[in-house]
Amino acid sequence: MTDSPPTEAQVPQQSVPVSQIFGAFLKLGFTSFGGPIAHLGYFRDEFVSRRKWFDERSYADLVALCQFLPGPASSQVGMGIGFSKGGLPGALAAWVAFTAPSAILLMLAGFGMIHFSGIVDAGWVRGLKLAAVSIVAQAVWGMAGSLCPDRPRATLAILATIIVLAWPSPFTQVAAIATGAVAGRLLLKPDAAAPGAAFAIESGRTAGIAFLALFFVLLIGLPLLRPAISDQGFTLFDSFYRSGSLVFGGGHVVLPLLQSEVVPPGWVSKDLFLAGYGAAQAIPGPLFTFSSYLGVVMSPEPNGWIGGLICLAAIFLPSFLLIIGALPFWEALRQKPQVRTALAGVNAGVVGLLLAALYDPVFTGAVRTPADFCIALAGFGLLMYWKTPPWVVVILAMGAGAASTAAAALA
Repeated sequence: MTDSPPTEAQVPQQSVPVSQIFGAFLKLGFTSFGGPIAHLGYFRDEFVSRRKWFDERSYADLVALCQFLPGPASSQVGMGIGFSKGGLPGALAAWVAFTAPSAILLMLAGFGMIHFSGIVDAGWVRGLKLAAVSIVAQAVWGMAGSLCPDRPRATLAILATIIVLAWPSPFTQVAAIATGAVAGRLLLKPDAAAPGAAFAIESGRTAGIAFLALFFVLLIGLPLLRPAISDQGFTLFDSFYRSGSLVFGGGHVVLPLLQSEVVPPGWVSKDLFLAGYGAAQAIPGPLFTFSSYLGVVMSPEPNGWIGGLICLAAIFLPSFLLIIGALPFWEALRQKPQVRTALAGVNAGVVGLLLAALYDPVFTGAVRTPADFCIALAGFGLLMYWKTPPWVVVILAMGAGAASTAAAALA
């Protein structure tokens, strides 16, 4: 009598050399245009279809976990893939390789913005800011359709927008997210669809608890220590760590959190902020690398390369701690209906935060003339209805902004 062959779910996952993980993600770091949803498609093609590191069900389960956690979903999926195939070194290799190309390009853009006199007032920079209007508007439209499909969630999003605009502060944004979680738990019905297949990974719960504990220790402890430590580097790390810890819904949602951290205290001007955000749309890789640009253009030191690296490490650290810490507990947690309803409420609140950011600072900081509005509207139409890649829209908006500025100067 012979044993029956193991089923697909019983076949253990094989480890992969860290160098191979790094090479696979470095290629993706240079070629993954289009935002987090597109990144997940690139990952599926690379690791499910081509390399066959995962089956469809286990990959979908990892994506579900990363959609549940705060932080940049596509980067967390990459960290999870690296961790499952190469442990902690594999997770670090995946993150560094996927993040480095866009981070370096944005830091170079930051140096260009601050070292060339008058560049922020140039017509093409005006076009960058108008491209940001189009791209954020598309993000709001798409997220509202999927995350606010009924009256209760649409109402939550509208209330979150009103609250954030009426009382602008980082604490108000956190309160809006927390209110969405409570309201979702009380008002929404659990999703009728059963969770997907388990994501098989060898990871102890003790290590998971340690990573999750470190996440909360830093989230709570850094702001408590901030008044006692008069060091701008520490303040910078705290601000960006907190922003990375409170982002639900993808990279675009980090915009209002970062804006509230760096613009009101005068660290970064609104024009530099919006110009950098527009530039971030024209390059591949995760949108969270926008933080490296902000670190370079900061007014107080540390700035430049050191500031960029501090901001980059701080904003991604929460995601790293959460994905490594949560994987051992995900299967049990995701079965709970109350978790799914709370998450639905959080996502509705996130739409409200992004809608508020679309108005201020994105729209109010970029659209000042009828020509500006026309350029932003044309970009929105290209994104929504012609399915034009964001980087193409950015280039077209830069050209239109330059032409509009030149025409106004000649008039």
